[in-house]
Amino acid sequence: MLAESKSDQVIAAANQLATTSTDRAVMAQAYYLRGNAYRQQGNMRQAMNSYLEAMELEPDGPAAQAYRTIQEILDFYNHDLYNP
Repeated sequence: MLAESKSDQVIAAANQLATTSTDRAVMAQAYYLRGNAYRQQGNMRQAMNSYLEAMELEPDGPAAQAYRTIQEILDFYNHDLYNP
């Protein structure tokens, strides 16, 4: 669904899966996918929050790298623009 830009549907499905599952790995994957959907929408704050929820359940999962990537993007700025 993400490949087809159906991020709203992914968010809804991930929310349902995260609240109904008892398997920590499944819940972590749902939060990770929800984070990807929010990132696709450009909502970095919600994406990071979703990745953090996934990382609580699965610290070494893919959400950890996705979270770090967003942090790097948000922390980046062009030094040359600030030093004339």
